[in-house]
This record gives sequence, structure tokens and C-alpha cells, in this order.
Amino acid sequence: MAHSPRSGSGADVVFVDGVRTPFGRAGEKGQYWGTRADDLIVKAMIGLLERNPAVPKEAIDDVAIAATTQTGDQGLTLGRTAAILAGLPLSVPGYAIDRMCAGAMTSVTTVAGAIAFGAYDFAIAGGVEHMGRHPMGFDADPNPRFLAEKLVSPDSLNMGNTAERLHDRFPQLTKERSDRFGLRSQQKVAAAYEAGRIQPDLVPVAIRSAEGWGLATRDEGMRPETTMEGLAGLKTPFRPHGRVTAGNASPLTDGATVSLLASADAAKEHGLQPKMRLVSFAYAGVAPEVMGIGPIPSTEKALRKAGLSIDDIGLFELNEAFAVQVLSLLDHFGIDDDDPRVNSWGGAIAIGHPLASSGVRLMIQLARQFEEHPEVRYGMTAMCVGLGQGGTVIWENPHYTGKRK
Repeated sequence: MAHSPRSGSGADVVFVDGVRTPFGRAGEKGQYWGTRADDLIVKAMIGLLERNPAVPKEAIDDVAIAATTQTGDQGLTLGRTAAILAGLPLSVPGYAIDRMCAGAMTSVTTVAGAIAFGAYDFAIAGGVEHMGRHPMGFDADPNPRFLAEKLVSPDSLNMGNTAERLHDRFPQLTKERSDRFGLRSQQKVAAAYEAGRIQPDLVPVAIRSAEGWGLATRDEGMRPETTMEGLAGLKTPFRPHGRVTAGNASPLTDGATVSLLASADAAKEHGLQPKMRLVSFAYAGVAPEVMGIGPIPSTEKALRKAGLSIDDIGLFELNEAFAVQVLSLLDHFGIDDDDPRVNSWGGAIAIGHPLASSGVRLMIQLARQFEEHPEVRYGMTAMCVGLGQGGTVIWENPHYTGKRK
């Protein structure tokens, strides 16, 4: 039986609710090509507020919204502009965050720190990425010293190359294992959709194209027809005869996610039933050219801070930026590739990874799984982060009984 984790002296932080837009394929053929990035996050925020009418809008203490490429319709202090556009009172402040892929995760942990400190009762945290309008690294100007002084490898600035480097470093992480993991992700997402598990937390988005108006209601990148034979023949775009393909990596994606965080006392006062309690979180740095191993030290750090071991974690939501990255973490902790605790509803290889929004997508899925698994006490969301980082958040299940349904 898991022992109780250490708790700090501050207020308990709870995840009250989370929603997201359906994720769309990036680019001219994607469903959001004609939709602004800020409109995606605003739509998600309105959906979150409508689902939680017991929370007075003026009671929101802050709004933290992440984006990796903060220009154009992803610029202008997103948290503040989105708050105004979503109809929050002008008294509610907001700000923007950037930790590349872990943007939304960092939004959550940042406002959580303020709640634990006692400065906030309620906060909104999320992220948006329109990779069609804002490709990763677009218009960035890396300091020449990065490469000239060999502070980082040239591979570190291309995420696909960092994934290939993981295959190089760990020969047991074969292309076949990555392909099989990608195949299983597609199958699990399709099964979750078939069972109606994902749809309840999706906020439909009105979209416009050359054909006229429509409604985005499903993730657009799913390929349930995927086979191992098909995956074996895909091109390896990052190097000749490589191992990373479009079938074992997350596609370029547009989408937004948002969550409502609160102190346990404020949630109780307003009659809210929290979906998760935050136990601990941690971020860690690694060599940028092998950024995919970042969640390993961040997970060790978060477990240590919680006073838990990996064996105490009953459900894992790991961001599938690349299959090899998830497999490296599983191997490190002695977890089987097909362990049913891991990404049981599939992940980013099928759903997509709109960079700064993905952290809250992991939390939304974990929260739903907690409801189905009262025998599970602790769950974990974790992800690798560009430029050599990892992020991990450990959560406690408020529905925990210790017994199976």
C-alpha cells in the first residue's frame, strides 16, 4: 500500500476541471487553417467557464496561458487578452508563459504555487499552439554562441534529430518498438473514442473554410487504419535510414487546452468536486541534443519530493512527442511497453501535440481515468521539453477507495 506523500505547509491545490478544443492538423488542409490561435484558447476558456457556473468570474485571481511562438495571434500577453475576450471582468489579470512543449504544464504549476502560497483561490491555466500559423522556431534568432562555442549540439535545435539521437544512445530502443508503440497509440485512441471517453471534455469550435462554415468536434489526426506494414515503409525525414517517422512521432497540430485550479478550501466553499489533488511537480534539464530523456530526471525529482516511488504510480499520462522518448522512460523505470497503466487511452502520436497546450491535455485524460479507477491513488503526467528539459506532475485521485469497482 502506498504511503502518504509529504505535503508542504501551504494550501492544498486541486484540479477542478479541464477542457480542450479538438486538435487539428496543422497547415492549409487542417480544420483550423482559417481560425486564429487566440480564438481557439478563448473558445476553450468559455467552455470551461460555462461548465463551472458555481465559480464567480470575478473570483478568478489570474489567467496563465502558454504559447511557444508568441507572435501574431499568439502574442500580446495571451492570458490577459484571452481573459478579456472570454468575458472575464477587467479586474481579472493574466499573463503568458513559454516553456516550449511544457507551456501549459508550467501554467498549471505556476498558478498552483500561488494557490499553495495563499495568494490565489482560483486560477485558469492552459495553452494554445497554432502550428500551421506559427511553425516551431519560426522567426527565432538563436544566439550564435549556442553553436559557435559548442554550448549545444546542432541537433538540439531540431526535435526530430534529438529523437534519432535517443535511438543512437539506446540500441534496444529499436524502430520496430517505436512503430509498435505508435500503432498501439492509434488503436487506443480509436477505442477511447468508440467508448465515448474523450468527447465529454472537447469544446466544439466553429470553423470556416472555402466550403463554408463547419464545426470541429473530433481530433483530426487520428489514423486508426494504421498497420505495422504501413509504418515500416514510411520515410525517415531526419536522416537517411533513420528510425523516426511520421508514424512513431506526433504530427504537427493546432489546438488549445485550459484548466481551472483552486485551493481545496475555495473549491469546497463553492460546492465543487475536485478531479485531482496536486501532490508534487518538478522540472529538470538534460543535454539538449537528447531532450527526450528529460522526463526521467524530472520524474525522479517529483517522486522524491512527494516521498513516493515509481511503484506507487497507478496511471501514467506521458506525452508522445516521439515514441522513442516514452520508451526511454519506460525502460529506465522497468515498465513494459504495453503496461496498461501507461497512456491507456492513447496519446499524442494519434491525437497530436500542439506544443504549449499538451500538458493540460494529459491532465484532462488522467482526471477522467481517475474517475474510472478508484483503486488507483496516484497518477503522473510527464513530458519532454525542447532544449533539453523534462516536466513531471504527480496527482492524487480524490475518488480513491483502495478497492476496484
